[in-house]
Parts: sequence; structure tokens; C-alpha cells
Amino acid sequence: MAHEIRTFGDPVLKSRATPVKEFDESLQKLAEEMLKIMRENDGVGLAANQIGRLKRILVAAYEEEGGESVEFAIVNPKIEERSEESEKEVEGCLSLPGTRVEVERPTAVTVTGQTPSGEPLRVEAQGLLARIFQHEIDHLDGVLILDRTDRESRKQALREMRERQLARG
Repeated sequence: MAHEIRTFGDPVLKSRATPVKEFDESLQKLAEEMLKIMRENDGVGLAANQIGRLKRILVAAYEEEGGESVEFAIVNPKIEERSEESEKEVEGCLSLPGTRVEVERPTAVTVTGQTPSGEPLRVEAQGLLARIFQHEIDHLDGVLILDRTDRESRKQALREMRERQLARG
């Protein structure tokens, strides 16, 4: 099951993923494959539509303070709560290679969903993990970081992407 990461301009990235209803072996395999693709591309998160699958599933990896890496696969993720406090940070995206823009997001979120086997899941996340979850859930809704940044940053990012494209020619 070879999947390549879809990049800016691919209509699947602007499409809303559909909720998962069947929790079967193929969903387990998809979650494992997504974790593998994310790791191979040095990503910290990946949404199914980034590999052309319009299913509401995301994967994320986070390194805890002790240096231990924790991985998540969340099906039908939903942000239940957001902190009132927010902050701007620079974000990159595997679907926008080489592009980094400042995005303002809540500093903490509570995400609910299911595991790939259908078990209920609730994660209270803050800092980087909260940002990763919000970024990937945006993908599942067809929203890119370019849609979340200010107009000037978006224009600059698009200009740089065009220049890179022309350089590859």
C-alpha cells in the first residue's frame, strides 16, 4: 500500500474527510501505514487526506519531556474544548514542502475520538501536541495552514512556492 503525500494544489487537500463508520482490519492497516509515512517524512502528524484517503483519521507523534516518544492514531477526532489562551507559532506542513507560516492557535485542546479498533479516546493536549492535533483536524476539514495565516504571510508563502516550482522547472 504505497501512498505518497499529496501536495498543495491537489483538490483532496481542500476536501472534507468523511467520518469512519467501519472499524476493521483495513482501518488498522491504514493507521499503521500513516504512522510509517509520517516517520519516513520526519513529520509530527499526518491526516488521511494528505495521502489521498478521505477518512477522518489522523496520526501524531510527540516527544514527552523525558524524551519518550508517544504516538497517536485518532479516528473521527473532534475538538471538544479549547483554551482561551492562544499563541502564534511557525508551522510547517508535509503537504506544503519548504513552506513555514505563523499560525495562531489555542495553547490547549481536549480531543475526543476513537482508536482504530473503535475504543473511545479522550486526550487533553497542550503546547506542541495541541498544535499538532489542531493542524491535522484542520486537514480533515480541508483547511491548510495558508488558510490560517495572515494575508501577507499567505502571499509570501505562495510566491516562494511558485519560485521553487519554477526552479524545478
